[in-house]
Amino acid sequence: MNISYNWLKRYIDLQDNAETVATILTSVGLEVGTVEQVESIRGGLEGLVVGEVVTCVEHPNSDHLHITTTRVAAGEEPIQIVCGAPNVAAGQKVIVATIGTKLYNGDECFTIKRGKIRGEESLGMICAEDEIGVGNSHDGIMVLPSDTPVGMPAKEYFHIENDTIIEVDITPNRSDGASHYGVARDLYAYYQAHGQQVALHRPDVSAFEVQNHDLPIAVTVENCEACPRYTGVSIRGVEVKESPEWLRKALTTIGLRPINNIVDITNFILHEQGQALHAFDADKIAGQHIIVKNAVQGQKFVTLDGVEREMSAKDLMICNEREPMCIAGVFGGLDSGVTMDTRNVFLESAYFEPVTIRKTARRHQLSTDASFRYERGCDPNNTLYVLQRAALLIQEVAGGQVAMDIYDSHPQAFEPWHVNLNLDRVHALIGKEMGAQAVETILSALEIAWTKNGKDYACEVPRYRVDVQRECDVVEDILRIYGYNHIEFPEKLNSNLSYNPKPNPVKLQTRISEQLSAEGFYEIMNNSLTKTSYYQQGEWLNTCVAIKNPLSQDLGVMRQTLLFGGLESIQRNANRKNSDLKFYEFGNCYHYNPGLPANVEPIRAYSEEAHLGLWLTGNKTLPSWVRKEEKVTFYLLHAYVNNVLRRLGIQPDSLILEPAIDAAGDKCCGIADCFSDGLVIKTQQGVAIGYMGVVDKKLLKQFDIDNPVYFADLYWKQLLKLNKQYHPVIEDLPKFPEVKRDFALLVDKSVRFADLMHAAMNAEHKLLKDVYLFDVYEGKNLEEGKKSYALTFILQDKENTLKDKQIEAIMEKLKNTFEHTFDAKLR
Repeated sequence: MNISYNWLKRYIDLQDNAETVATILTSVGLEVGTVEQVESIRGGLEGLVVGEVVTCVEHPNSDHLHITTTRVAAGEEPIQIVCGAPNVAAGQKVIVATIGTKLYNGDECFTIKRGKIRGEESLGMICAEDEIGVGNSHDGIMVLPSDTPVGMPAKEYFHIENDTIIEVDITPNRSDGASHYGVARDLYAYYQAHGQQVALHRPDVSAFEVQNHDLPIAVTVENCEACPRYTGVSIRGVEVKESPEWLRKALTTIGLRPINNIVDITNFILHEQGQALHAFDADKIAGQHIIVKNAVQGQKFVTLDGVEREMSAKDLMICNEREPMCIAGVFGGLDSGVTMDTRNVFLESAYFEPVTIRKTARRHQLSTDASFRYERGCDPNNTLYVLQRAALLIQEVAGGQVAMDIYDSHPQAFEPWHVNLNLDRVHALIGKEMGAQAVETILSALEIAWTKNGKDYACEVPRYRVDVQRECDVVEDILRIYGYNHIEFPEKLNSNLSYNPKPNPVKLQTRISEQLSAEGFYEIMNNSLTKTSYYQQGEWLNTCVAIKNPLSQDLGVMRQTLLFGGLESIQRNANRKNSDLKFYEFGNCYHYNPGLPANVEPIRAYSEEAHLGLWLTGNKTLPSWVRKEEKVTFYLLHAYVNNVLRRLGIQPDSLILEPAIDAAGDKCCGIADCFSDGLVIKTQQGVAIGYMGVVDKKLLKQFDIDNPVYFADLYWKQLLKLNKQYHPVIEDLPKFPEVKRDFALLVDKSVRFADLMHAAMNAEHKLLKDVYLFDVYEGKNLEEGKKSYALTFILQDKENTLKDKQIEAIMEKLKNTFEHTFDAKLR
C-alpha cells in the first residue's frame, strides 16, 4: 500500500523526514518495502523562472522567428532569446528555461544550451505549457499575469510540491494500518511513547447537516449477519465533473487514476480512513429502495469491468426493488454507478462480515481495494463518521444538498474488546521491566481505555484492532510501540550441563530421508491447509480443525492425514505422463477432539502430530530385453516400511500387524475408510504406530488416478519413542553353524503367519533365531476352511554345535505348540 508523506502530514505534525518515518513504521510492525521520491511534474520545473520580454523584433533570416531580449532576474540585464511562438510580444511575463535546464518529453530529456538559431545567438527558451508539463496546449508560449514577479521560480508559481511515497506491506492482521490516518495513528503512538509531543488531527465533521428531505431512500437489510451495520445518505443536485487539482494530485501520487469528483472522493476516503464507500446514481435505484440481501443462485450480474458473472446464493448483494446493483464490499455494477449525467447520489458506508467478503472475492477471482480491507476487518464504529466526512467533501467539490436523514441499521456502538492485563505478565513476556508508567502511556497512545487495580488492568481495545483480543495480543502491541530494539540482551547467560541422550528428530528424519531417496523415492511437501470436502465421509468432519477465516474453499481445514496431499501430487504427475511414482513426506497432521468436558481448557481439544507418509503407484520396473514389466505391490510397500523400521532400530518381527478392516467389514480406524484393504501396525502393548494399505478405487476415481496406489502412514512420534529404547549391541560373528528345519502346517484360514511366528518364538526363545514363510497354499485336496503354511525355522546355539536330539526336541515342542494353540496338523 502506498502512503504519501505529504498526505500523511495532514493528520500528524511530522518533524522527521520520510526516511526516518519509514524506519519508525517498520519498527512498529508496518514494514516498509521502499521509499521513493515522486515528482508531480518530471524534473520539478528546476531551472525554469518567470521572465519579462523587454523587446521583441522579427528575425532577419526567418519569416516566423522573433529575437527577444528577456529579463530573467530583477535588476539584471536582459538576455537574448530566439523564439518561434506567434504570440510572443514585448511586455509579456513568460516562463523561461535558462541554460542548463532539463526539459522532458515522455522518456526523452534534452538540455537547454547556448546556441545560434539562423545566425542569431539564443541564451534560453521561452516555453509553452506542454513543453514544461503543466498543460497540453502548444498554440503559443504561456503568458502570465503582468504582476507576476520577474525571477520567481516556476515551481513556486505553479505550486509544484514533490512528494515521497512510502510503500507499506500490510500484513493480514493489520487492517487498521491500511490507510493514511491508520498509519498516522501508529506514528502518534510511537512518538507519545518516546516522549515526543505531536498532535493527531482527525478531520472534523461537525459541519455535517441535513438540508432537506427531498430524496429519501429506504433501506432494508435482510442479511444482518453478513451486514451487521449499513449506513447511507442521499445528496441531491451534485455536479459531476473533473476533480479539483488537490484531489487529482493526491490520488495520482499514490498511483490511482482520477475518474470524476464523486468517485474520486470515495477513493480518497478509502485511502484516508481505510473505509470503503460506494456511490450510487440515486435516480437508478428502482423504487427508491435499497435492499441488502443474498443473490439468487445462478443469477447473472454484469460488474463495473463489463464482465458478466454468475452469482452464488452465498454472495451478498446491494439491490434495488428490481435488480442487483453491486456485489457488497467487492465490486460495483455496470449500470448503477455515477456518470457525468448523474445529478443525485446515494452514498453507502457499511461494515460487512469479513469471511463473507473473502469467500465472494475468491469465488469470483476479484481483488479490489474495498475487498482487501473488508475481508481483513474494518471498524464498524467508523461507518457513520466516514459517511459524514465523505458527504462534506462531495458538497465541497460537487455541490449539492444532503436530502435525507442518515440511515443507520445499527445506531448503537459496537462494544470494544475487553481484555484483562497483568503487569507482571507483561514484563515476563517482554523480558524486561518497563514500569507501569511506560505501559500506561503506550496503552493510552494506542487508544486503549484502561482502569487499574494494583497490577491488573481492565482494558477496552477499539474494534478497529481486529487482531488484539487476548492479553498476549495487547502485550505484543505494547512491545512493538516500545521497540523491539530496546530489549537488551542479558549480560549473563545462565546454563547447566546435563546428559540425557534422546533421539535427535532432525538427524533421524535426515537419515530416513536419505535412505528413502536412495531407494528411489522423491520427497514431496504439501500444504497443511486442505479441502473440507476430503473429510465429509465418516466422523472426520467432526474432528477437523476448521479455519475461522479461510482464504478459499480449498483451504478450509487443517489436514488430518497426509494421504490426500500425496494423491494430489500423484494426480498432477500422472496428468503429465509421469505415472511410475514413489513419494514420501514428513508433515504434521491436526485433530480436534469435540468430546472433551466443558471444564477442560479449550486448547487441549486440539492436537498436532508428526507423520511420515509413503506412496507407491505404477511400475516397479519398466520392460526391457532382460526383464519384464513389474508393477508395484502392497508387499513392496511392506518391505519399504520394514526398511524404515529397521533403520530406526525397530525389529518388524517384534510388532503386531492387524487388519485395518476386520472380517465383518468394520473399519478399525478413521483412515481405513480410504482403503480397500490394509494393516494396522502395533507394538506388543497394543499401541498403534502406523498403518499401510491399498487406497480404495472410489477415492482414486475422485482424483482421476487409474493405477492402484499403496499408502503407508507412520506415526513419527511413536517411532521416536521406540527408537529411544533401541540400544545397539556389537557381537562376534557366530562360531557355530545354524540349522534349518521345515514344517508344512494345515491350519484354519483365520490363522495368520504372524500368530504362528510369535507362538514359535515364545515356545523356544533361546535357540530359535528366526521363522520364515516360504509357501502358502489354498485349494484342492485341502479340507474346507483350511490352508497350508510352509515354514522354515532357523536354530542356532552360540556356545555349541546343535545335536540331533536337541533339534528334534525343539521341533517337537514347536509341533505341540501349534497343535494345542491353533489345532494345526502336519502335512
